[in-house]
Amino acid sequence: MNKSELIDSIAEKSGLNKTQAGDALNAVMESVGEALEAGDSISLVGFGTFSVKDRKARTGRNPKTGEELNIPASKVPSFKAGKNLKERLN
Repeated sequence: MNKSELIDSIAEKSGLNKTQAGDALNAVMESVGEALEAGDSISLVGFGTFSVKDRKARTGRNPKTGEELNIPASKVPSFKAGKNLKERLN
């Protein structure tokens, strides 16, 4: 499912028109991004938790040349599925 299909689904289930559903989805994505950027985590009970994890610096290898290279430490977004979401999938 891509973003436009998700907007269609939200509009159908919520009774909003597609423009309103698109605005709502964009607002949610923007809010999640801002919270993660500030270092916060977002817990949606039954759905899951969005958070930021620190990835340590490590040594990698260029697959083309075999040359070793240093990969710097970074922050990566993470999602951990909640109990209800896991149960829906199984």
